[in-house]
Amino acid sequence: MTCTSVCSKLYFKEENPAKSCIQVNDMSHGAFHLVVCDQECMACVRECPTQAISRAKSGAITIDRKKCVGCLACVAVCPIGAMRWFPGAAVTFKCIACGACARACPKQALEIVTKEVEA
Repeated sequence: MTCTSVCSKLYFKEENPAKSCIQVNDMSHGAFHLVVCDQECMACVRECPTQAISRAKSGAITIDRKKCVGCLACVAVCPIGAMRWFPGAAVTFKCIACGACARACPKQALEIVTKEVEA
């Protein structure tokens, strides 16, 4: 769970798994499934009423915190739960593929993979 700790400390200055962009779900028999972000789906981009969510040329989905009004439409439409929010937060958040989790992973089980995407 080092990845969730590093993530929440980096972005919210506290160790709190609920405030991690990475969600670890125990699937079965000690195997884990990480919910980070589906860069191909684009449901959140299409659903955002203020156009606060966009896809960068690198493929990363980003949220412009100045445009986000906290309506949670992106959270509701995300099929894998990658769009995150917690009570008291003004805006939604998600993994931005910064790589802090991958660098901190003691088992080197994580990596950030990027690819060029067409606009």
